[in-house]
Amino acid sequence: MTTFDAMSYGTAGFTAALAEHRMQHDGLSPDKGPVLVNGATGGVGMVAIEILAKLGYDVVAVTCEETDADLLKSIGAKEVLVRGQFEMTEKPLGPETYAGAVDNLGGEQLSWLTRVMKVGGTIASVGLAQGWEVKTTVMPFILRGVLLLGIDSVNCPMSLRRELWGKLANEWKCDKLVSHCRTVSFAELPTVFDAYVKGAVTGRTVVQVS
Repeated sequence: MTTFDAMSYGTAGFTAALAEHRMQHDGLSPDKGPVLVNGATGGVGMVAIEILAKLGYDVVAVTCEETDADLLKSIGAKEVLVRGQFEMTEKPLGPETYAGAVDNLGGEQLSWLTRVMKVGGTIASVGLAQGWEVKTTVMPFILRGVLLLGIDSVNCPMSLRRELWGKLANEWKCDKLVSHCRTVSFAELPTVFDAYVKGAVTGRTVVQVS
């Protein structure tokens, strides 16, 4: 793995790999049903989609923009949903739809996901772009055995880090990610931040420091 490869993944890509490792450890497999990935055009989302598709999962990607559909399907999404264009039930339990989910948003989206997981479904919580609160009930957890997994990339033990980076370099390698990476110089960084704050960035940004 080159330095550029490693930084194109970055913390986001490693977090996606850790989320999928944890979900599979807790029983997720392709035969269980579709896996939803929200915040799909971000760093975690794009890596998660490509790895899940490579492993044989049917991936449902959720994005803010309908124009992102072709991009998301090109990296492995089987279906694309546009936020605001589908109903999110507020009932304690909704239809059993997803076997797994990688949640980058928190807030309303994560609350909804707890209600629509299949029996034994696993949700990997990795971000809070929409909010840090979760409003749900105990019903998904005690009636369907839903698992809500907190993904903490900071305190991951070194042995597991080495294992996951090894997978990202080999069987989980995201070949399509490179075409959605851009390189900026260190001096250009002040021109980049505003788009990130506004949530207007797709793919990865690698900083050339020398």
